[in-house]
Parts: sequence; structure tokens; C-alpha cells
Amino acid sequence: MAASSSLTVSHALVGRSIVGGSSSSSTTTSHVALPGFVRSSIAGQSLRSSASARPSRRREGPRRDSMRAMAAVETLEGKAGTTALVEKSVNTIRFLAIDAVEKANSGHPGLPMGCAPMGHILYDEVMRYNPKNPFWFNRDRFVLSAGHGCMLQYALLHLAGYDSVKEEDLKNFRQWGSRTPGHPENFETTGIEVTTGPLGQGIANAVGLALAEKHLAARFNKPDNEIVDHYTYVILGDGCNMEGISNEACSLAGHWGLGKLIAFYDDNHISIDGDTEIAFTENVDARFEALGWHTIWVKNGNTGYDEIRAAIKEAKAVTDKPTMIKVTTTIGYGSPNKSNSYAVHGSALGAKEVEATRQNLAWPHEPFHVPEDVKSHWSRHTPEGAALEAEWNAKFAEYEKKYPEEAAELKGLSTGELPSGWEKALPTYTPESPGDATRNLSQQCLNALAKVLPGLLGGSADLASSNMTLLKMFGDFQKSTPEERNVRFGVREHGMGAICNGIALHSPGLIPYCATFFVFTDYMRAAMRISALSEAGVIYVMTHDSIGLGEDGPTHQPIEHLASFRAMPNILMLRPGDGNETAGAYKVAVLNRKRPSVLALSRQKLPQLPGTSIEGVEKGGYIISDSDGKPEVILIGTGSELEIAAKAGDELRKEGKKVRVVSFVSWELFDEQSDEYKESVLPSDVTARVSVEAGSTFGWEKIIGSKGKAIGIDRFGASAPAGKIYKEFGITVENVVASAKALLG
Repeated sequence: MAASSSLTVSHALVGRSIVGGSSSSSTTTSHVALPGFVRSSIAGQSLRSSASARPSRRREGPRRDSMRAMAAVETLEGKAGTTALVEKSVNTIRFLAIDAVEKANSGHPGLPMGCAPMGHILYDEVMRYNPKNPFWFNRDRFVLSAGHGCMLQYALLHLAGYDSVKEEDLKNFRQWGSRTPGHPENFETTGIEVTTGPLGQGIANAVGLALAEKHLAARFNKPDNEIVDHYTYVILGDGCNMEGISNEACSLAGHWGLGKLIAFYDDNHISIDGDTEIAFTENVDARFEALGWHTIWVKNGNTGYDEIRAAIKEAKAVTDKPTMIKVTTTIGYGSPNKSNSYAVHGSALGAKEVEATRQNLAWPHEPFHVPEDVKSHWSRHTPEGAALEAEWNAKFAEYEKKYPEEAAELKGLSTGELPSGWEKALPTYTPESPGDATRNLSQQCLNALAKVLPGLLGGSADLASSNMTLLKMFGDFQKSTPEERNVRFGVREHGMGAICNGIALHSPGLIPYCATFFVFTDYMRAAMRISALSEAGVIYVMTHDSIGLGEDGPTHQPIEHLASFRAMPNILMLRPGDGNETAGAYKVAVLNRKRPSVLALSRQKLPQLPGTSIEGVEKGGYIISDSDGKPEVILIGTGSELEIAAKAGDELRKEGKKVRVVSFVSWELFDEQSDEYKESVLPSDVTARVSVEAGSTFGWEKIIGSKGKAIGIDRFGASAPAGKIYKEFGITVENVVASAKALLG
């Protein structure tokens, strides 16, 4: 729901913490009271190999002169400690990861051991954040796309002073109820921006985060006050680069010129099955260059601190395209017997190897120990973070004085507080209104909402003219026009979904939607599942929702898709039957900012039915027509089949039957109603029930009971005009009437 109007200005930009706690987990950290505007060489020369010594099996890509690199680090040197202290800090990160994985006897120590140097430089020297207010709006965002290495990020959050990762949390890594689960979960651990796990999702989320920054900066920055100004950093690995979703998203990032997106590719040549030589020998640098990225190669990611610093500085200097920094590392760096092998990827080192690694890296400390000088060095991030936020708050105060309208709008986008009365913009319809496809009615709703919801933006996977998703009063979000709100995703369903997750999780007032044919949710199901898991309120506009699309045939006709999304936790599956129900579906989708919504919409025209309403949709299932007295039979329809149920009800009433017709737009919303309400719609003693839906009958027994009849399709579709297909599959008024009579005896 919308945030309370009693929000004070001092809390206006607290981000999603204001909107409410997580609904997914009781272990989510409590939100603290927020002031202001929220928010040389390492020991271990006995290593079998090091990244700097190991010859690359791929072409080098762009060469970077080492003298140039050394000259470029002066701006970071002020933040860095001495080399000895940096090395001690890096080893602290390594051993916190080693110790946590060892205690859990489960996890992935190799990536944290190899990526500790770049992680240290990012969190200790480069990134701008406030650990005591993780939701400060203008913070830099970090995404660990290679989420299996999450102990890297947990160690960094712990050292930086985030309250969500205390020593006890590190000791409870991967345990029941802990705030340090086996992959980063944004709803479990404050400081984690997005949920990553399935490889490639994180880099795609990062593209969405960077898109949001560029879009908001274009809309709100002024020549005298750049109020939106932050970076998105991401670490991805070989696995992320192998997954197709990363190519989809990174292609778009290059096309859009997301200059504040900086990705670190952990180039360690190892995946679960062994050396990547067995399956992955492409030139990643060349691919990213072809995608429109700036590329840099850090050859020594193990000890080349100045090389990493110089690469970051160079990346920031390139403002017209994203940057991919290939950092060649040794997985499991420091382990004398398991480094540079798959043995250290996904298993604890074991007691003997932990001890050998401690000796190899000259680490005499007990498990989970943070040396005092390391602790003292990192402790500065609490006051520095507060100062960064205070500085930005003062900047915003000046901005608000000069640009009050823009400031008010930015506050709303940052808090998730919806404009008062926004829902009044939704169109309403009467039975006399002309019939239309719900995809067209959807476009009417989108364009009405775009006028009153400044955070609404989105687009389609190269189907905007068919999905009917263009916002007519806006242009296209492009490299040179990032302030616009129509996003052209191209034929990239999977990347589209994950990018929208990033947009939704950037700021709670951003409401992304994306569209394709309903059957092509098969291409993006993984991203949609992450939407549900990570509480990202993306609106999925899915047209051509049944056999009603006709001649394109069974490859394009969804059958099992409604049932599959009804089975997915924390997602709303909505199938409206006319204009009022389409408007109602959009109202529900906008209000649900912590769970995504799927709107299944028709290609074929449908009449505006009597009895439908926006309010009814909010109940999930409701009565659209009834006979006097207790019904003898209940007919239940969804979407385009609601018309069939309504006509069948009329026919049965002509024969003297007492018939109730129920629209069942959303099973999930109906389940959330009181028992009394559910009984009032579907009386338990009325067992004669017929459902009609042009899709799988799987699950309908829950609604119609063991004595009811489900009319649907439990095979793939066919290629023919829609009317013919409906008739052949028995999705007809005549079949509903006959089935009802059979139940009545």
C-alpha cells in the first residue's frame, strides 16, 4: 500500500525501508531510526600458481600500460591504508569467508579468497554508502552476481559496520533463520541490494539499477545541482558470462550507454566441473567490446591493488558506455593444495587445508578474528558514511528550495508514496461501452496511469505494437533520451524481466512493467521467480493469453501457464475478463509493491459485462450475476471465458435454474479473503460447480470440489481461427450448459 502521508521530510528518502518490512521472512532485520535523508606482496609464495604468473588462455583484449596504471591511482591512495594494512584487511576478508564456510561445512570459499582484493578496494576505498542507513537514496549500489561467493559480501558488510551482519551472523552462515543465507537475499540481509543466485541474474539486475540511476538523473538533475549521482558496481564470474541472460542484459547496457555501470569479471578459469577450458574459451573482452562496453584487463587480481585502483579510475572516466574490468584471479588464493582448482569452488577447505592456508598466508588468528588495526581502519566508514549522507541532505535542501516540484516528485519515487487519488485515473466501463480486447483496454489503463504515476515506466520484448504497451505521451528511453519512459527491450524476454527487477529494487516508487506474449514467459520464468522471491513489484503484461490468439498455433498458445504461476509463491496471477476487471487488475498491481503481478490479456475482443467491477477484482473472486435465493449451480469463469460463463448462466436461467456466475480473476487474492467472504461467494453446500477456462484444468478441483466439472484444455492447442478452436475444444456456452445440467441430474 502507499506509504503514510505523515512521513516527515527528514525521512522522505529512506527508500524501501519506509514502505514496510519484508513479508517473506520473519528474520528480516529491523529498520533503525534514520536521521536526515536516509541514507607490495602477500605472504604465501608457496602458492602453486598465481594469476599474474599463469598465462592466459584467451586473447588479452585491450592492453593497459602498467606505468599509466600506477599514475592513475592518486585519488584512491588517500583512502587506502598502508600496503601492509591493506594486505591484512584482504586476508581478514579471506579468513572470515574460510571460517564461516568451515563452520557451516557448506559454501563456496574459492571466490571470496580470490576476489578479496577487489572487494576490499570497492567497499573500503571507492564506494559511497552509509552503513547505518543502508537505504540512503544516493548510495552506490553493489551486486554480487556470482552469488555463491556471498561470504565475500557478508565479510565486507561486517567490516564496513552494517548492523545486519554481526560476528554472530557470520558464525551462523547458511543456518536456519540466519541473516547470512547461502546466496545473497535482499529481503534477509540489509545492505544486499538484489537477490542473486541463479547465475547471470545479478548482472542483469545491475543493468536495471544503472538504468534507474540514469533515468532519474536525466529527469531530476539540474546544471547547478546533480542530485542523482551514484554508481552501480557488480562482480560476475565465468558462470554468469556463460548464461545467456547476461548477454541479453549487457547488450542493452551497451546500447543504452550506461556509463555508471562498472562490472568486475572474476576471471579465474574455474567452474564447478573444472577448468573452463572444457567449455568456455571465447574472448570475453572482444564480446563485451562488441556489445558496446569499454574493457580493461587487470592481469594481477591477487596482489595488483594499484592496477585495480587504476582500472576503476579509468572506468569512471568513460561516461558514455559501461565498463567491464576483467580481473584475472586465482580461485582459492592462499590455499596451498586447492587453489586454482574446482576443489575450492563449492566445498569447505577442510581442517587440514585451513591450517595449511593459515600458515601459507601467515595468519595466526583464531577463527572469525578481526585484528584491531583492521577493525579501526574500517570503523571510519560509520562517520564517513554519515557525513556523505549529511552532505547530500544539504544538497537536497538547496535543490528543494530552487526546484520544489521536482523535489516533491523525487521524494515520492524514493519513498514509494503514491500520489493521492491516483486510482481515480483508471478508466471505467459500462455494458454499453464497445467491446475490446483486454490488451487494448490494458493500453488505456497504462496511458491513464502514466499521467498520475511518475514512477511508471516499461516496455515490451519487441512486441509493443502487439502487446499495446506504448505510453503515448512519452518517447523512448535511449542513450541520448534517458528521461523518457518507453523502454525498448528488443527480443530479450529473460534479460527484460531481470532488468525490471533491478529497476523495481532501485527505488520503491519506480513501477516497471514489461510485456510479451504469455507463452513466452517460458523464456523469462527464472527472472519472474526472482521477482517473487525478492519482493520486486514488477508488472508483467502478458497478452495473447490463450488459444484465442488463433492461427499462430500451439507454439504460441499457452496451456499450462496460468496453473504454473498460480503455483508460484508471492506472485499475483490476474486474468481479467473485460475493461473494469482490467482496470481493477492494474489497481491491484500498482498497490502491490512487494509482489509482482502477471496480467494475462486477450487478443480477441470481449464485451463489457454487467456486474464486473474494479472492487470485485480486489477480492480475487466475486459474483457478477445471481438468481434469487440459494443457487443450484455456480458457474466460474476467468478472462475471455467469463463471457461464456455469463451467457451459459443466462441460458440456464431461461430454463428455470437458479444460477450464480462468479468471476475468478485471481486465486491468490481470493485465498486472502476471510472465510466468511469466501463462503458467501462459494457456499460449501453448493457442490454443483462448473469452471471454464481456456487452459489446463490442473488445480481447479480446489475451487470446484470433487463433484464439480472443470472445462479446459489438457493438451496443446492447434492452428485455426479462434472461434473454430474454441468450438473444437469444447470451450463453449453449449458445453457449459450441458455440464451444469449433468451435475444437477
